[in-house]
Amino acid sequence: MAKCVMVLYPDPVDGYPPTYARDTIPVLDSYPDGSTLPTPSGIDFTPGELLGCVSGALGLRRFFADAGYELVVTSDKDGPDSVFERELPDADIVISQPFWPAYLSAERIAKAPKLKLALTAGIGSDHVDLDAAKARGITVAEETYSNSISVAEHTVMQTLALVRNFVPSHRYAVDGGWNIADCVSRAYDVEGMDFGVIAAGRIGRAVLERMKPFGVHLHYTDIHRLPDAVERDLGLTFHPDVASLAAAVDIVSVHSPLYAGTRGMFDATLLNSMRRGAYLVNTARAEETVPEAIVAALESGQLAGYAGDVWHPQPPAPDHPWRRMPHQAMTPHVSGSTLSAQARYAAGTREILEDWLAGRPIRPEYLIVADGALAGTGARSYR
Repeated sequence: MAKCVMVLYPDPVDGYPPTYARDTIPVLDSYPDGSTLPTPSGIDFTPGELLGCVSGALGLRRFFADAGYELVVTSDKDGPDSVFERELPDADIVISQPFWPAYLSAERIAKAPKLKLALTAGIGSDHVDLDAAKARGITVAEETYSNSISVAEHTVMQTLALVRNFVPSHRYAVDGGWNIADCVSRAYDVEGMDFGVIAAGRIGRAVLERMKPFGVHLHYTDIHRLPDAVERDLGLTFHPDVASLAAAVDIVSVHSPLYAGTRGMFDATLLNSMRRGAYLVNTARAEETVPEAIVAALESGQLAGYAGDVWHPQPPAPDHPWRRMPHQAMTPHVSGSTLSAQARYAAGTREILEDWLAGRPIRPEYLIVADGALAGTGARSYR
């Protein structure tokens, strides 16, 4: 009997919800680029349910039971005595999410001789050592596009929260104050600002499209330049590299995948090259920054604000410096795990499993590593 180890975030503090704020979620016909939504043979959940936690199990408990697979679902993932570490050696499949990643390091992969499939429920497989996966012939897959718009919406929200100084203003209201001068002394309009995106893939391009109505001047950089028609329609200014973009805008939004070329790119040198009082929004990966440099830039006033929902490691320690730094609008890694997104990435996870178990090809857009090499989306996104 084969075995799957699924690592998901813990249930709500007050228990799995018996009801939800809404009775339904919108039904989409396709993704914005026309590509099809996940197409599993069926689902064993109601869209809009909480699926990403341990009790939710991505709606896959019956699927694994019917397939005759052993399923272990846990949130205990860190350290040598964790459930994940104990169950990994005889696992054929590991499933986790970017929001509560089961870090599959080269050392852990070496301890899992039976592992054949590392599946990310969502977008982003950098918690898997891709070189080790390639060397071992492990397939790495994720649900491309499943939560891209969710992250784009979160990015726009955090951009406005920073520039309009929303978080302190809300706090004054909740605490019984009416501190208008304190609130507006750091509040601005985004209209007329220069807004730049690093990596204009599915998420980055969606952010550009959503920021255009705010009357900002749009900039971007990407290793794959967008078509001329798209640049004209959005009024985009292209920059050949991150450094030239960062120096030319008031707000930078990071959407690049994590690899050697992006790791630690927002260091003190790059931050100090930006306009004084610029804002940085990062819903990509925390390792694309130097955390101490972010704190220093906020404290000195070089950055007017920093927001994002990505940390390292995840979850971060209670004393992580980003929890206490000034002028920030951080959230836990929730941008891509709305109930709407969960319905899509849970269905996509089942689609990948159905194809893999049946020996059918997995959609190329879902693939990161296959047959010992980067494949599909992985070949386009990772370097």
